[in-house]
Amino acid sequence: MTCNGTFAKGWVRDWLSPAIMAGMNASVPVLTIDGPSGSGKGTVSRLVAARLGWHYLDSGALYRAVGIAAGWSDIDLSDASALVRCAFDTDIAFRDDGSGELRVIVNGTDATDELRTETAGAAASAIAAIPEVRAALKERQRAFRKPPGLVADGRDMGTVIFPDAPYKVFLTASAEERAERRYKQLKEKGVSVTMDSLLREILARDARDASRAVAPLRPASDAVLIDTTGLPVEAVVARVLDLVSRPTA
Repeated sequence: MTCNGTFAKGWVRDWLSPAIMAGMNASVPVLTIDGPSGSGKGTVSRLVAARLGWHYLDSGALYRAVGIAAGWSDIDLSDASALVRCAFDTDIAFRDDGSGELRVIVNGTDATDELRTETAGAAASAIAAIPEVRAALKERQRAFRKPPGLVADGRDMGTVIFPDAPYKVFLTASAEERAERRYKQLKEKGVSVTMDSLLREILARDARDASRAVAPLRPASDAVLIDTTGLPVEAVVARVLDLVSRPTA
C-alpha cells in the first residue's frame, strides 16, 4: 500500500471540470457543524444531512485517510513535503453501504474501521497541524459543495473552509462525557480501551487542536453553540434542523 497512484492527475482534471466548479458555487447552502472529538458532530451531521436530503462531508475522515495512507507507506508524520504529496495522491472515496453507514475507501481498500481508531485520530490531529497539508486538502473539501446543499462536519468548516456558510453550529460537551461516548463506541466494536486513557487522549487532542497555529479549533463568530452534555441525539438534531428552517439575513 502506498500513497502513490494515478489519482493525483485524475483529481486535477476533475478539480478543473465544470461540474466541480459548479459544485463550489457559493449559492449552494452549507450547514457547518464543528466541534471537538466526541461532541456528537458526526452522528448529528449524518442525521441532519439525511433529513434535509443534502450531501455530507466528513472532513475528519479526509485527514484520517491521509494519515492511514501515510502509515501504510511508512511516511514520517513530521515529513511535511511527503505528507503533502500523500494528500494529493491518496484516493479517498465515500460509499453508503446500504444500511446508512458511510464506508471510507482509501486507495481501493475499505479503511472505515481503521479510520475510527485512536491511532488514526492521533495521526490526523498531527498532520492537520501542518499548514501545507491543510492547504492541499482545502479545495478537495470545498468541492463537496453541490446542490441541493451540504452538511460539513469538522473542526474548521465554519471558520476556514466555508466561512460564508449561512448556517453554522459548534457542538461541545464535557471531556468526561466525550470519553464515555468514545468508550462505549469502541467497546461495542470489541476494542480494548480504558476510560482513563481515552480521557487523557481527548484532553491532549483538545489542547493540540486549540493551540495549533493554523485553523485552531474554535467556534466561528456567527456559529450557534450547543452543549450536548446530557442531551439525546434527537434533541440536538431537532435544534440544528430548527436553525436551518429559519430565514437567513
